[in-house]
Amino acid sequence: MINLKGQDLLRNPFLNKGTAFTEEERERYGLTGLLPSTVRTIEEQEQVVYERTKAFEDNLEKHNYLMNLFDINRTLFYYVVGKHVTEFLPIIYTPTIGDAVINYSKNYETPKDAVFLSIDHPENIKKSIEAGLKDLDEIKLIVVTDGEGVLGIGDWGVQGVDISIGKLAVYTVAAGVNPRNVLPVVIDAGTNNEKLLNDPLYLGNKHKRVTGEKYDNFIDEFVKISTELFPEVLMHWEDFGRGNASRILEKYRSKICTFNDDIQGTGVMMVSAMNAIAEVTKIPVKDHKILVFGGGTAGIGISDQILLEKVRTGKAEEEAIKDFYIIDRFGLVTEDMKDLTEGQKKYARKKGEFEKPLTDIADIVAAVKPTVLIGCSGVHGAFSEAAVRKMAELNERPAIMPISNPTRLAEATAKDLIEWTDGKALVVTGSPSAPVEYKGVTYKIGQANNALLYPGLGLGIIVAKAKTVSDAMLSAAAHGIATLQDLSKPGASILPPVARLKEASKLVATAVVEAAVKDGLNRADIKDAKKAVEKEIWEAKYTAK
Repeated sequence: MINLKGQDLLRNPFLNKGTAFTEEERERYGLTGLLPSTVRTIEEQEQVVYERTKAFEDNLEKHNYLMNLFDINRTLFYYVVGKHVTEFLPIIYTPTIGDAVINYSKNYETPKDAVFLSIDHPENIKKSIEAGLKDLDEIKLIVVTDGEGVLGIGDWGVQGVDISIGKLAVYTVAAGVNPRNVLPVVIDAGTNNEKLLNDPLYLGNKHKRVTGEKYDNFIDEFVKISTELFPEVLMHWEDFGRGNASRILEKYRSKICTFNDDIQGTGVMMVSAMNAIAEVTKIPVKDHKILVFGGGTAGIGISDQILLEKVRTGKAEEEAIKDFYIIDRFGLVTEDMKDLTEGQKKYARKKGEFEKPLTDIADIVAAVKPTVLIGCSGVHGAFSEAAVRKMAELNERPAIMPISNPTRLAEATAKDLIEWTDGKALVVTGSPSAPVEYKGVTYKIGQANNALLYPGLGLGIIVAKAKTVSDAMLSAAAHGIATLQDLSKPGASILPPVARLKEASKLVATAVVEAAVKDGLNRADIKDAKKAVEKEIWEAKYTAK
């Protein structure tokens, strides 16, 4: 039973069923005369919504339409997106979410259940979070951003809130995390984006980003209050800048249940891809030589996770680190360069290892002789034809993965990579790529979509009520989708298709729960991981009211 009636009920997105309210429910809840006479099923409502989406040629308009439905009827939103997940996942999240972030202030309509925390008012943290709980149940998952490092598009201040909202939507679509158990949060620490500071429509704090002690104290207070309010919550950090992302993660990862998807999630996704590459090439993960173009949060996070996998499979860490080469703005990262991050210092090559400083990617490939080339730089077209052809010359099956999002920031296209390597390349892209026809073979292109992993990882953590997130749990997530991959056919995708998202999430969640129990990190009493996961999954369906 519910306590709301009439217009108040229709305005509650968690309870509203729209035209699906039965005649009995309409009578009971004072809805008579407030809805058209016809009672529709959720299936009929879905057909109407889906047909309407076909009228939008622009993906951002389609995104806005679907998010308007999110505001009105949360169950129907998840039913529609879940039924058309391959088509709509890129609309509600990457790559379209990037355009939604850029246009957030001018398109703003409602807060969509997000909590906005201003760095100028730390005294408001607790009451702001509590105010955001009005229609929610127990909070099991928080996605928080400060909007400094949004996707590949940089600092978008408070407008990055759409990332928190969208990320949580994917948790529900993919893994069935109950939307009444989640809270999107944005920390408005200001922005260094001059375009926003000079935009009269910008909705965030119009001052430069706050850094240093004031920023750190605010994060401390936010973590303290959140974990006091929700002792078993999973804290998911998203799209923080390179100066803060890894620092925050390292500070809290051993103290609370937390992970950073840009650092660990992307890295885990790449470990999953690496295991598939190892199977195809017959070269174990521990023996691959990795060249990463992009020395930021994602690039170092990817390297760290693959490093852990190398160590886990029997290679000494000191030796494994030597298998990594990082390219940043000024070329191959070496120890004598100035202003290196801690992560870059870890993988920096020795001074004098090469005859001269290496800045051109083709020259770097020729000198390093990598088996795997990963792009997370956001530099469109960075993988030159010369570099790609050199990869094919050096390797029977070169692995080339331009995973920068959105598509316009990708280091190369799948079509070019297949053609330049004469069909030899094992390709993974960040955004969806159409299959490539080449010399009679259809090459299906794997997408390094974190949605294949992080929703299941999060669901598993929630089910186990994990105290912290261990490396073993992350490794279990990476291996969780292995059974979904058939790598034996010519042109086979290196990663499972997004169409198998829900299946992937269940496998990942179950593996994560088992790893948490093995590590003794579970606070929930788990006897059967698979059953525990199944029990937690929320489904988008109407219930009698």
